[in-house]
Amino acid sequence: MKPHQVNAFEDLRSISVNIVAMKALVRKLFAPLFTRLEAGDEAYVYRRSSRVILYVVSLLFLFLASLSLVLATSIDYLFPTLVFGVAGLFGLLIAWAGADIAVARIWGSRK
Repeated sequence: MKPHQVNAFEDLRSISVNIVAMKALVRKLFAPLFTRLEAGDEAYVYRRSSRVILYVVSLLFLFLASLSLVLATSIDYLFPTLVFGVAGLFGLLIAWAGADIAVARIWGSRK
């Protein structure tokens, strides 16, 4: 291999390290949210589909927020934009960086 060529596996390894570092930073920035959702040790039911559904619902909330912002004809439309936008962003954060118990608590699943 020539010196200027980069191994594809080294690129993937560096990308995964950056994603892990970014996830740690997000968890630190939103620690009050994550500690509240992940506190306790009671039993919970987690399914992988719960995380996927949380991604989909969060993206739907962000779509509704952007739609209400685009169609806004007065200042009154900013409230639904804010509510749907915050719900969508928090949902994406929890789905991406949250532990399994946080996702299960969003859906209210208990054993």
